[in-house]
Amino acid sequence: MSNKEFDLNEHTARLLLDEPFFAAISRRIDKRASNAIPTAGVMVNPDTAQFEMLYNPKFFEDLTDLNRTDILKHEFYHILFEHVTGRMPENVNFETAEGRRNMKLWNIATDLAINSHLSNLPKGGLIPGEGKFEGLPKGESAEWYLANMPDFDEEDQGQKGDGADQEGEGGQGGEQGNNSGNGDGMPDSLDDHSGWGQCSNEVKEMAKERLKEAVKKAAEEASKSNGWGSVSSSVRKDVMKMLETKVDWRKVLRFFVKSSQKADRSSSIKRINRRYAYVHPGRKANRVAKLAISIDQSGSVDDSMLSLFFAELNKLSAIAEFVVVPFDTQVDENLVYTWKKGKHQNPERVMCGGTDFNAPTDYVNKGGFDGHIILTDMMAPKPKPSKCQRMWMTTPEHANRGHFATNERVVVVE
Repeated sequence: MSNKEFDLNEHTARLLLDEPFFAAISRRIDKRASNAIPTAGVMVNPDTAQFEMLYNPKFFEDLTDLNRTDILKHEFYHILFEHVTGRMPENVNFETAEGRRNMKLWNIATDLAINSHLSNLPKGGLIPGEGKFEGLPKGESAEWYLANMPDFDEEDQGQKGDGADQEGEGGQGGEQGNNSGNGDGMPDSLDDHSGWGQCSNEVKEMAKERLKEAVKKAAEEASKSNGWGSVSSSVRKDVMKMLETKVDWRKVLRFFVKSSQKADRSSSIKRINRRYAYVHPGRKANRVAKLAISIDQSGSVDDSMLSLFFAELNKLSAIAEFVVVPFDTQVDENLVYTWKKGKHQNPERVMCGGTDFNAPTDYVNKGGFDGHIILTDMMAPKPKPSKCQRMWMTTPEHANRGHFATNERVVVVE
């Protein structure tokens, strides 16, 4: 056996070679080795609103390729079925013993729903029709399994294990992935669920919108190549249903502004992150973030779009300061102005030429900004790369008619 630590990123493409849909999802999820969890788990990074998969290298090293593939799919299913960002029953909380017990039951129910679609999990996977769940059919939803959960005998597991009814970081401990039970008669999940729900509703909403975009692209790739792999027809229907809901552009815009503000913090090895100890670094204040808003002044960007956008920015000005960059084929620096925090601005058009996205990109790249929003009709060639996170906002009629494709966030304003 090699002395080199197992790196999942080096194996993922090969493991998902026959699973194009999951491979497309995988490319949009960060994977990081961590000894803070015993097996694997998915979560939303509270600072970036990006989905992350943490995995224990030793655990993966000892698995077969078939095992590894099913663990990957298991974690991706948790994200697809929105177990990570919501969908928890109302009686789940972490302040009472009953609430924590209900969380364990929900953990089990979500695993049963997912594992109905998997056949090569390593030992410890909770599977309908097997063991304590031999009376349960496969293919039901997590809510169904929760409602039809078998009774667990609190005596048949002996004394509580180390993880029983204890709160881990963020208050969701007890899911240690060993399936050995913890004294309350309930088997543990194979993977770690302790990162679920440990971020604000705003971050969850942003993560959900990013998920829809990732799933949409993955579904398009799979449909074109007939590459759904092992994804069942029922799951495909669920995926398509997820894509029917519209993006709330106001929530996306609000989060983009707030996430850009997080650039006023820097990583620190001196402070332990209280929510994710030894998983995420601590934070310390450093400087104030700069956010640029470039407004396409070409005539095809209509006044109603400008009004909608300015109306929301007026609300956001309560929490942030912006630099407004009007542009057409160039940026006239005499027209650039700072939108002061707490001030109200009326929508205005100050230029009327064509469109060149390199003009505002050059201005922002030189200015040391932390975030860049471009309001536009997308009707110009693809610009050069941005040095900071960049987001595009446009109308429904222009969203699918842009002159270029991009992996950056494109939000439809309605």
